[in-house]
Amino acid sequence: MNKKFPHWDHSVDVLVVGSGNGAMTAAICSHDMSKAKNGRAANVLVIEKSEHFGGTSALSGGGVWVPNNRYAKEAGASDSFEEAFEYLDKSIPQADVDRNMLRSYLKNSPKMVDFLHNNTRLKYISLEKYSDYYSDKPGAKLGHRSMEPEEIMRSDLGHDMDKLRPDGCMYAFYKFAITQVEGQVLIGKLKGWQKIFLRLAWDYYRDIPWLLKRKGYSRRTTGGAAGIIRLFLSLRDRQIPLWLNTAFKELIMDDGRIIGAVIEKDGKLLNIKTKDGVLLAAGGFEYNQKMREQYLPSPTNTAWSAGCKYNTGDAIRAAQAVGADVALMENAWWCTNKNLPDRPYPFLSIINKSMPGSIVVNTLGQRFSNESQNYMAFLKESFVKHKEGNPCIPGYMIFDHNFRKIRNVWPWALPDIMLPKSYFESGVIAKGKTISELAHNIGADAKGLEATITRFNGFVKTGKDLDFQRGDAAYDRYYGDPTFTPNPCLGEISQGPFYAVKLDAGDFGTQGGLVINENAQVCDKSGDAIKGLYAFGNTSAAVLPTYPGPGSTLGPAMTFAYQSAKHLFDYSD
Repeated sequence: MNKKFPHWDHSVDVLVVGSGNGAMTAAICSHDMSKAKNGRAANVLVIEKSEHFGGTSALSGGGVWVPNNRYAKEAGASDSFEEAFEYLDKSIPQADVDRNMLRSYLKNSPKMVDFLHNNTRLKYISLEKYSDYYSDKPGAKLGHRSMEPEEIMRSDLGHDMDKLRPDGCMYAFYKFAITQVEGQVLIGKLKGWQKIFLRLAWDYYRDIPWLLKRKGYSRRTTGGAAGIIRLFLSLRDRQIPLWLNTAFKELIMDDGRIIGAVIEKDGKLLNIKTKDGVLLAAGGFEYNQKMREQYLPSPTNTAWSAGCKYNTGDAIRAAQAVGADVALMENAWWCTNKNLPDRPYPFLSIINKSMPGSIVVNTLGQRFSNESQNYMAFLKESFVKHKEGNPCIPGYMIFDHNFRKIRNVWPWALPDIMLPKSYFESGVIAKGKTISELAHNIGADAKGLEATITRFNGFVKTGKDLDFQRGDAAYDRYYGDPTFTPNPCLGEISQGPFYAVKLDAGDFGTQGGLVINENAQVCDKSGDAIKGLYAFGNTSAAVLPTYPGPGSTLGPAMTFAYQSAKHLFDYSD
């Protein structure tokens, strides 16, 4: 739109739309960098559409992929800009991302981490053994490129505790907060899992004052929620306001520059004047069914997304209305998931399908991909192979009684008799005394499934998956079981009863969005920056669209948030 308003309801220097990692990083950096540059902190306002802050960031594992970060260096890890760039160059198609954006990311992401470490409450731990996702590519590393937030107590939020977005993914049995490392061991029931479980249970149940006040999540908080708490407290330290229940409606442009925005707060439309810029970090469009059907491959459904339910593409459409260009709209951050009827969000299926003793098949009863490869690549391959006569969506994770007994089929930790009937009635879970009966119960070809399992069990004995090379790559083995030999990713399926879990073609957000430059400025269709408008996170087109390592969404979101503030206030790092 292009119109001047006779009055403004509110005036700020910087308006930040959204409240995830990227948004909060942008607000903090804008405050601190403006103060360092001008001697006065900018007047920054953060707005959030829902009643809870944190967005998809709070629901996530909280990992941040940053090569050459300070925590990796402190741990003695060996890495270089050149190795990291070679890895990205080989794992991301040239047509998808300008190489200058990759160079900018690798150059500035460690600086972003340093800035937040030195100036905020946000602190991380380097993940020593979490491999890059394409571990066979040149320049890949087997660990220390991803970080997870240090744990924190939820009670540190004080009166703001109930404003944190609930239902994060880093919980065991819906109660105990777990780290990335703890999750790998617990879910796979690897060596030492009992010790971890007992410690978590003891810490949870002995915290009687907390339990008396709050039933449910532990006081200890990890993963994405911990990162959001640390960023929110850093906002609060600076007295930066965050308005909840405030929806972003449209941008106000005058003479080719964004000068403000229309928002809706408490049912009232307000015109917000911005002196320096509007920063869009409102997530993608995963909960907009119309946009999904317009852009994403079919089949697609909002119910399959583990992203924040308030992400409906508002910021993307508002920027398009003032001439912004978009890219990668056909992509999402793909991950198979389990849709349990009694849970508000799907559970991402990452670990179980990678463990020895399980396979994923289509309704022909056939495997169609390497189940232990990274979740993004697995589902992208599923879309490619899904067609009439070869339906790969949904897939079905198949396993036997032995797998059921020794693994935590997350979040299915109860005995069969205690599971809600709705799990079976909805088709999420199926069971059969024989493979043939199981195939019938999921509508799959019985002879096809029997032949697939017989062939797969042969691979278990030799340790070589001749069909999909499962277990050959280092990443495959991260979620394997080293006690299974000769291949930690291959285990026999032979002991009835047999089970199936339905895996939908899910995601944890869309990755298509506004085209930005190295300063996070939104660009028009001619490639020129729209003055006063910035974007990052899932509101912008992905910088690392193949998901090269754990934390490839939050890393760029925070880095280009940092870049936007640098550009706004001419700050030199």
